[in-house]
Amino acid sequence: MGISMAVAREWVERWERQQQRYAVDREERFTVVTDVVEYATAGRGRPLLLDLGCGPGSLAARLADRLPHAEIVAADMDPLLLELGRTHHADAARYVDTVIGADGWTDALGLERPLDAAVSTTALHYLPEPVLLDTYRRLAALLRPGGVLVNGDHFPPAEAPCSDITAYVGRRRAERTGGHAHEDWREWWTAAARDPELADLLAERAQRHAAHGGGGTGEDLAADRHAELLRRAGFRHVAPVWQFGDSVVLVAVKGG
Repeated sequence: MGISMAVAREWVERWERQQQRYAVDREERFTVVTDVVEYATAGRGRPLLLDLGCGPGSLAARLADRLPHAEIVAADMDPLLLELGRTHHADAARYVDTVIGADGWTDALGLERPLDAAVSTTALHYLPEPVLLDTYRRLAALLRPGGVLVNGDHFPPAEAPCSDITAYVGRRRAERTGGHAHEDWREWWTAAARDPELADLLAERAQRHAAHGGGGTGEDLAADRHAELLRRAGFRHVAPVWQFGDSVVLVAVKGG
């Protein structure tokens, strides 16, 4: 089910454009996540990083550019996006097919030493709260003392008036920066379905989503609630390091 370099490049480039609709100041968010990882791994010869919900390798590729000596493991359940990453960003990471939050999902990672950092962007918000707490606990167990979990995602305030305001601020920012000029998520997948080279991977994707209930919808938890869950999971220090609208980069440091 391999795909050509040219096809992978086309669809990854289109993915990068359409994702600008959903992550406010997406490139700046990536940069901030990478800044945190750079700080947390300073002086370590070959830091081990985990990219959760890696998609086609967008964040992994940026981490690899900044931290060329890092070992990066990139995990996702989507066979099409994984294959795009393996082909277009082949040198950035070791790509692992696993369902985050499912039983035994961390075993598939094949980690032979503690993680220095785990990162994620717009990938964990769909997990129901009990599964999210378990995921945070598993990540805490995988990280070395002082290791970090860096999560860039949508964290709307718990109160509706404030969440309406942060959503509006983010939407206006996306309009000013041209994010809404690109195709959206549904249009990207509809167009991909017309590419015959992707047909087998899309068929496998449909089967997996049917088996896993489509991945779930999550609960749009506020940043404060995420911080509470992270502390319960074993992270001693939790704080936001960047925010625009309800797009937040939250950092959790494992105690030890």
